[in-house]
Amino acid sequence: QVRLVESGGGLVQAGGSLRLSCTASGRIFGDYVMGWFRQAPGKEREFVAYARRSGANSVYTVVADPVKGRFTLSRDSAGNTVYLRMNSLKPEDTAVYYCAAGPASARGQEYEYNYWGQGTRVTVSS
Repeated sequence: QVRLVESGGGLVQAGGSLRLSCTASGRIFGDYVMGWFRQAPGKEREFVAYARRSGANSVYTVVADPVKGRFTLSRDSAGNTVYLRMNSLKPEDTAVYYCAAGPASARGQEYEYNYWGQGTRVTVSS
C-alpha cells in the first residue's frame, strides 16, 4: 500500500509564497512519477506539475502553463518526497492541492495516477 501525505498549505496574501511537500511511503519506487493537481471551488481538478526520474541522477519536471514561471517542482534524491514551491501567488491559485503518484508512464492526466493524497488547502487573499 502506498500512502501520500501533503503538507504546507495555508493562507497567504497575493504575491506571497508557499512550499508544499508530499512524502510517499509504502511500496513506492524511484521510478514512480510524482505529480501535483489542484481543484478550485466549483471547478474540475487540473494538472499543476509532475516530476519523473531522467537518467540515474536527474529529475525531469513539467509545470502547467498557468503556473509556469511561478511554481517550481523538485524531488529529493530518494525520490519519495516532492516539493512544490509556489511564488507570486494569485487569488486564482486558491484550491485544494493534491499530490499523486503513478507509474513511469504517468504525465498530466488524472487517470494516469494510482495513488492520491488527502489534499492540502491553499488560500490566496487579494
